[in-house]
Amino acid sequence: MKIALLVSGQLGLVVFNQLLNSNYIIEAVFTDLKSFSIIDLAKKRSIPIFAGNPRNGKTANFKTGISIEVLISVNYLFIIEKDMISWPSKYAINIHGSLLPQYRGRTPHVWAIINNEKHTGITVHLINEGCDTGDICYQKKVPIHKRDTGATILKKFNSFYPKMIFEVLDFIQTESLKPVKQDETKSSFFGKRTQDDGQINWSWQKERIYNWIRAQAYPYPGAFTFYNDTKIIIDQVEYDDFRYTSEMENGLILSIHPLRIKTPNGVLKITSLREKEVKFKSNSTFK
Repeated sequence: MKIALLVSGQLGLVVFNQLLNSNYIIEAVFTDLKSFSIIDLAKKRSIPIFAGNPRNGKTANFKTGISIEVLISVNYLFIIEKDMISWPSKYAINIHGSLLPQYRGRTPHVWAIINNEKHTGITVHLINEGCDTGDICYQKKVPIHKRDTGATILKKFNSFYPKMIFEVLDFIQTESLKPVKQDETKSSFFGKRTQDDGQINWSWQKERIYNWIRAQAYPYPGAFTFYNDTKIIIDQVEYDDFRYTSEMENGLILSIHPLRIKTPNGVLKITSLREKEVKFKSNSTFK
């Protein structure tokens, strides 16, 4: 079966590598300009590659003479338009890091941790012109453990994504794929996050701060606060039973060794931060 790939980043590279070692024929690869490993691998294997934004018909000349049965999108950075969706003779499919129709949009596994979900998931679905709204082909539930971070969930995805893609390709090849429409009454959408979106609000409940920090922990850009004029990125905290009173200001530093911070409903102990040389003082505050 002839396929084309729309792939970006580490997840895209993992799936690309797995498919290279299969019986499927990769006729073309599309990626972004910064996915250097994908670009290099495609060139090494002499696979036609289009790097950059494919929108507004930019791929028309590139696709000329290339026929495919299935188009597969994995972690691709660009919205896919009608000319790409209608290109394959059988299906255009995408793999998304949530249990659709919940958590449509960007970085759904990060949002799931922030929102204190106990599980996330992976969905293979048909691509249409909406955002993650196509019919569902296959799903897998993935538990979120108390100490999971955005990075550890993504590591789980690395192992599940290729297996799920192969399952769906088998369904297609045996003509046993039975896509199911999404239930719009259960849908939710969460938008793109940037580095500037990570600031901690110390007036949040300690549970939300805990999830906020672990969702964005290293190697992600990180949740941050300010101490005087210095940006402090925090990668790990723990709940702590150190004494405090409700009259104390939220964000107050209660102790230095270890570094304990007051929140409205308890104390958080910071166990990992990136700025090692900052000299903190008790009874000063994070902002």
